[in-house]
Amino acid sequence: MAIPGQDMDVQTFFNRNRFSGMQWLTFALCFLVVLLDGFDTAAIGYIAPSLIKEWGVTKPALAPVLSAALFGLAAGALLAGPLADRLGRKRVLTGSVLLFGVACLASAFSRDLTELSVLRFITGVGLGAAMPTAVTLTSEYCPEQRRSLLTNAMFCGFPLGAAFGGFLASWMIPHWGWRSVLELGGYVPLALGVLMLVLLPESVRYLISRNAPVERVQAILRRVSASADQVRRFVLSETRPDAGARQGLGVVFSPEYRVGTLMLWVGYFMGLVVFYALINWMPVLFAEVGLAPQHATLISALFPLGGVGAVFFGWLMDRFNANRIIALGYALTAVSIYAIGQAAGNVGTLVVVVFVAGTIMNTAQSSMPALAAAFYPTSGRATGVAWMLGVGRLGGIAGSFLVAQLSALHLGFSQIFAVVAVPGLIAMAALLIKQASHPDGGGGPSVRGGVSAH
Repeated sequence: MAIPGQDMDVQTFFNRNRFSGMQWLTFALCFLVVLLDGFDTAAIGYIAPSLIKEWGVTKPALAPVLSAALFGLAAGALLAGPLADRLGRKRVLTGSVLLFGVACLASAFSRDLTELSVLRFITGVGLGAAMPTAVTLTSEYCPEQRRSLLTNAMFCGFPLGAAFGGFLASWMIPHWGWRSVLELGGYVPLALGVLMLVLLPESVRYLISRNAPVERVQAILRRVSASADQVRRFVLSETRPDAGARQGLGVVFSPEYRVGTLMLWVGYFMGLVVFYALINWMPVLFAEVGLAPQHATLISALFPLGGVGAVFFGWLMDRFNANRIIALGYALTAVSIYAIGQAAGNVGTLVVVVFVAGTIMNTAQSSMPALAAAFYPTSGRATGVAWMLGVGRLGGIAGSFLVAQLSALHLGFSQIFAVVAVPGLIAMAALLIKQASHPDGGGGPSVRGGVSAH
């Protein structure tokens, strides 16, 4: 309960009140954004066999198309973080959803690889900007005791969207061709963007950090509890290390956060080397060892589906050391990816191993944005999350080219998966170094600051 006429920390307000319909709405809209992000990101991998057949191109020739969106994803994330810390979460998130919707729809009408590559890059810019902003907004509306659980649950939309894309593609392509997958990936985000313009609230933590009028903050928070009207002023107290008056990149690169920032980048980079190496190339690799193209696509779609395990990791992260929990996930990722390479001769075993590997790998990877959101203060949170995702996207680019290069070197099926397993071990080491450098989880003694809505 709020004491009439008193100041109140906005996080305390969220902690004391039940998770409201407005917060569930914010969660649902962000979940749908990330779901569509996963669908549109993975779509190109699922239509790759059709492109090879229809356009008569080779596997190496597809590498630029497969990686074009990843370059865009990196650019979009690097731009979105500072913009969201300056302009607000809602504007950047809604604009990015509309951008990737338009670009994905346009890519369905591509006439050659060059045109498709350009449009996939533009799609990637929107996708890259949307994901970290959705993570930041969700995190900033969560009570502390459930922040990792809810943020991870929201981020599960990405692997679910990628898996859903595989199941849909296996059904849609035989009926309507590969272009239908991209059309669907364009129309749905455009409809969602219009809904977000009307329904999505701005982050109150952002508003308070920008000294917004208290009436504007109360108008949003009374949708959580009517007691918001009794508060004279909402303040923003931080429990992360003080980075002085810095904002955005100044926080991310400050001495208090520098080592943790670098280790988050390394961990996320290596995780995406694994993810994109497999999501883009598994259908082709499985087809090469004798699986029918439709079966290869369906089995590959099991890999991103396993990301729902991040909900369990979120529960663990709210109760135990988050760095060590995710590091263990990456160690098990390395073992399970190696196991895929040993299961080529048995379809039943391959199905099980791919699903288990996907569950472990995507659980660890999907937990990283929540880890980053908890690591940074409000003044640098959007930038910190976005730059981890943006730099990590370079790992996705590397993963796409890695398998193409390994194939060019004539490595066998099991050898390719053995090489792809190694980045999991590197990601594990990075998080253990982050934990050693920031044993309190934030990098130094906790402080509370004084930003308010007035």
